[in-house]
Amino acid sequence: MKKKIALVTGGFTGESVISLKSAAVVEKTIDRNLYDIYKILIYPGDWYFLNDAGIKIPVNLNDFSIEVDSQKITFDGIFNILHGSPGEDGKLAGYFDMIGIPYTTCDQLTSAITMNKGYTKAIVDDIEELHIAKSLQLFENSLENREKVVNELTLPLFIKPNNGGSSIGMSKVKTWEELQEALDKAFAEDKQVLVEEFVSGREFSIGCFKGKGNIQVLPATEIVSSKEFFDYEAKYVAGVTEEITPGRMTEEEVERVNRIIPKIYEKLNCKGAVRIDYFLQKETGKFYFIEINTVPGQTETSLISQQVRAIGMEVKDFYTQIIEEMF
Repeated sequence: MKKKIALVTGGFTGESVISLKSAAVVEKTIDRNLYDIYKILIYPGDWYFLNDAGIKIPVNLNDFSIEVDSQKITFDGIFNILHGSPGEDGKLAGYFDMIGIPYTTCDQLTSAITMNKGYTKAIVDDIEELHIAKSLQLFENSLENREKVVNELTLPLFIKPNNGGSSIGMSKVKTWEELQEALDKAFAEDKQVLVEEFVSGREFSIGCFKGKGNIQVLPATEIVSSKEFFDYEAKYVAGVTEEITPGRMTEEEVERVNRIIPKIYEKLNCKGAVRIDYFLQKETGKFYFIEINTVPGQTETSLISQQVRAIGMEVKDFYTQIIEEMF
């Protein structure tokens, strides 16, 4: 018997557009000899399956079932590709935990914590060979907090919403005159804002997943952007960023990164595939942790897909490993 898998996509944020693109790739790539796939779209107050005739079939939220051709369909597991809320921040994970359906991504607590950049950094801070840029976590856009930033941190600074994953509301501040506008922009996106000293270095993004019972680190992708930082446009607009997979690192750097990444995965109690962004500082080569993405994109050009292909694995087999790991 083939397992019935719900492919969950959509979402409550602007990232739903990327989620739909990821879901389209996953849907056509997953091994249909092993799984029956049902794409479930989740929007505020509107959870549904779209049948072949284009008719919306509502999801029964009591057990996350649907009715197709007078037959009740329940799911063996969930392939979660819903970026942002509620798929990445733990809300969906908590719901699936309560009704007893396994899913491919991190549990409720890990998902909630890792959406908060400041809290995540506090947890991984004591990992050997990992460094964190000096920062302040602000909970209010006040004059007092602005003065605290000026007194405690050194320019240039990165200012970003503390929650969310697509670099919306992010600014680089080179002069104190730019500070207030950057804070306003970030606080417009979130109630918490992270203000961080700039680390000059080469930027990388690396996938890591658990398959066949083992944590596997993929080859890192080096991010060479024509923008000053890897913002929303740099991530999603073609031609703005050059992505080199595997990234240009020395043998020692590769070995060190491959020591650090599984420790991050374990310390945060991750599940499924995650993507971790980091800098290697220009002067020292030190590893500076940036953030973790627990529902990384799965479009044709996504970094994880590039990295899977770089080790000679088919993306279809990668998905099979991710799915089987949840059972």
